[in-house]
Amino acid sequence: MRIDRDGPILVWLRKDLRLADNPALAAAAATGRPVIPLYILDETPGVRPIGAASLWWLDKSLAALAASLGTIGSRLILRRGPARAVLEDVVAHAKPAAVVWNRLYDADSIERDSDLKAWLKDDGIACESFNAGLLNEPWTVKNGSGQPYKVFTPYWRAARDQLHHVHVESAPKAPAAPGHWPRTEALDGWNLHPTRPDWSKGFDLWTPGEAGALERLDDFLSGPIADYDHKRDFPGVEVTSRLSPHLHFGEIGPRQVWVAARTAAEAGDAPAGQVEKFLSEIGWREFNHSILFHNPNLPKANFRPEFDGFPWVRDDAAFEAWTRGQTGYPIVDAGMRELWATGFMHNRVRMIVASFLIKHLLIDWRKGEAWFWDTLVDADLANNVGNWQWVAGSGADAAPYFRIFNPIAQGQKFDPAGAYVRRWVPELAVLPDALIHEPWKASAHSSGAKRPYPEPIVGHSAARERALEAYRDLKGG
Repeated sequence: MRIDRDGPILVWLRKDLRLADNPALAAAAATGRPVIPLYILDETPGVRPIGAASLWWLDKSLAALAASLGTIGSRLILRRGPARAVLEDVVAHAKPAAVVWNRLYDADSIERDSDLKAWLKDDGIACESFNAGLLNEPWTVKNGSGQPYKVFTPYWRAARDQLHHVHVESAPKAPAAPGHWPRTEALDGWNLHPTRPDWSKGFDLWTPGEAGALERLDDFLSGPIADYDHKRDFPGVEVTSRLSPHLHFGEIGPRQVWVAARTAAEAGDAPAGQVEKFLSEIGWREFNHSILFHNPNLPKANFRPEFDGFPWVRDDAAFEAWTRGQTGYPIVDAGMRELWATGFMHNRVRMIVASFLIKHLLIDWRKGEAWFWDTLVDADLANNVGNWQWVAGSGADAAPYFRIFNPIAQGQKFDPAGAYVRRWVPELAVLPDALIHEPWKASAHSSGAKRPYPEPIVGHSAARERALEAYRDLKGG
């Protein structure tokens, strides 16, 4: 990075809330100039606002980052507002020689960042961006024809072939501090933690921040990964990494995960086959970001345009029952209640509840995606949109249209003893295993719950036939 003027380096932090393996922060510190870390709660029109559950996480993550910066003699400057307006104000007062950041890959962010980079350079301020969030950037993985991949397996094969000598940067030791720090806002004044009511009481299972991310990765690689491939689809068993919110906020980077997992496998501390299966899930994250980058309208438009004519149904009552976990299908309701209580849902159950909304209720995938965006602590745009379109059949490498998850069979297969259902749908706890996923077959049941469990809002067989007919009509028979 060529710098032609005196002044500090402004580091604009976004989804990279960590010290280690942070290329923008490392580049700034390497100049030897004073470093000013800045986080903007961006309110630029057109840039999608952060969902409520993610704001809860952001509150804790920023507090953790500020504390970490304090240990190396630095500070975190917090400002709220449209990014351009905030940066103009900070630049005017701090007079930086350069502004650096790590790249984002959605269309709105790319447009905003390109405009900002042009403005800064016109003002004689050096500007450079880096890759902190992906193993491979979207434009680097293409097929033999120079086109982006649309199917995961060949994409991941090609992406892996590019991963040679993956390097992880250490955290800067003690970057120089400016003589005068820019004005900062109080994190508490942003009111990111919910009140009246505080619906986040069940979120205490999480430890947002870089230290929490590293601890979760270490815990996963030292135990649960041994059963990852065999048990990851069973929501009643804790074998998944639960790293997704940490990755989304950049409290840990995919390079760190890659190196730690491969090192554990090479040392014999984790089974190599299990590690590779786990890393393929990191690959799906990469694939989704590639698809979003090459298809900027994906959050609103079907990847497969033939789905534009799908006969979606507007059913507000059914949608509300789905959001509240009152559909009458235990595995669906357990998932939706877990989501509301913890800001998270097991991946297998995410597929089940999404399939139910789209194919049993024929409700537009965009409504489900928006609900997840607001209630997930790991609401990553590329993953959220990509996965919803995958289930709908409208996305890249999508499931066959005729794949309609049977919520009864899925529960029986992946929660056979009902451990997951009993935890999140306690009014069914007294039922035997044979009936836990079909409570309507019980002659009578009572657990002392305040309300009885509802009857199914739609019959599975009839809903399946209705969905198949809609898909057949869409595809011309």
